[in-house]
Amino acid sequence: MKKLVFALLLSLAVSSAHSAPSVGSSEAIWSALKQGNHVILLRHTETVAGIGDPPGYRLDDCRTQRNLNDAGRAQARAWGKAVAEKAIPIGGVFSSVWCRCVETAALAFSGASRRPETWPALNSHFDTPDSAALQAQQVRGGIPARMQVAKNLVLVTHQVNITALTGAVPAMGEAVVARLRGDKRRLATLEVIGLLKVK
Repeated sequence: MKKLVFALLLSLAVSSAHSAPSVGSSEAIWSALKQGNHVILLRHTETVAGIGDPPGYRLDDCRTQRNLNDAGRAQARAWGKAVAEKAIPIGGVFSSVWCRCVETAALAFSGASRRPETWPALNSHFDTPDSAALQAQQVRGGIPARMQVAKNLVLVTHQVNITALTGAVPAMGEAVVARLRGDKRRLATLEVIGLLKVK
């Protein structure tokens, strides 16, 4: 009798697991994004090989930086396609001034009524780790004013910045999706609901 009850409970648990997306699953995250009011912290898409940027790089000259490769450009377009097909409401789109982030944002989220804006607080602090805490505070302080009702805010930035804000370590082209908690008039508290990557 005990074995029968155990088998029945196990069957119900398996059935339930397959009938609804689990917390943090891709389906659950897309469903949350469809409701709006989330922050999408997207790490720039795939780049040419390397870590950081070449010596002597300049922010006003993309040729001196580590930039997207063809796979990264295709990945950025795939983000745009997925967001459009799933009817995800997007409000503001902000990017680090690094060319790989600006290009990711433009390829994925540019539209007739929306153009990505640069936000220096999202700039990489890979070479200046002492500024990590200050920049994270600037981003958290600036998020509430950039949110639009029932829409999602997109921040295209770098791994070190996303990790400083959320503790998560996304791959290139992967997003950390978070909801705001607490008093939105103050520093935003980000509650991570999961990581999301498109194919």
